[in-house]
Amino acid sequence: MTPTQNSALRGARDVSPLLLGVIPFGLICGAACVGAGMPEWGAMGLSLIVFAGASQLATIQLMADQASVAVVIRTGLVVNLRMLMYSASIAPHLTATPALARSAGAYLLTDQAYAVSITRFAAPDGAPSSRFAYYVGAGLVMWTGFNACTALGAYLGALIPAGWSLDFSIPLTFIALVIPAVRDRPALIAAIAAGATACLAARLPFNLGLILASATGIAAGYLAERRRDRASVKQEAHP
Repeated sequence: MTPTQNSALRGARDVSPLLLGVIPFGLICGAACVGAGMPEWGAMGLSLIVFAGASQLATIQLMADQASVAVVIRTGLVVNLRMLMYSASIAPHLTATPALARSAGAYLLTDQAYAVSITRFAAPDGAPSSRFAYYVGAGLVMWTGFNACTALGAYLGALIPAGWSLDFSIPLTFIALVIPAVRDRPALIAAIAAGATACLAARLPFNLGLILASATGIAAGYLAERRRDRASVKQEAHP
């Protein structure tokens, strides 16, 4: 097996446990589409084209409310603004990959694929031999799992009791992603600032609270890291 294949398999293996949180989310997306009057094949097509759970749920609700096409598209783009930050963060690790391949790989970008990839790339024991292959391996697992569950939700959604509250699995998944990534004081400050902002801004429309929380966490972590670096310089200058 080549190093590229090994990297892809490693990415697939690392992201696989996160499918536990994606399964209920995919079921919800599929069931919501059918519940809004969309045919089963339409639910599957939407998932294949958009491939963004939160954005899909927002656009489904707007379509059910007879919103205009422009409003539906703009809302989907706003909900997915966090992908811009993910892209900017992961791009420096993929500079050896041709631009065309990176552009195609952007389709596979998800919260989970980004989280495991950026964590692995920054790991002290070294990054995989092919970072792009690792990312693609993780992305393909999430794409397959989410779309398969969306199809199941579209056809079997009516059998899922509403009292199960499967959507609660999503925040639990991200908590599991964040905790291992908090390795120093700046990361802890960033996590606390982002979490507090997300709670306070939860009622903002179009999921703007998530964007505000992300920006706040980044700013808080950056300032904390700069303060730590300045303290280190002063300590070295005056031992």
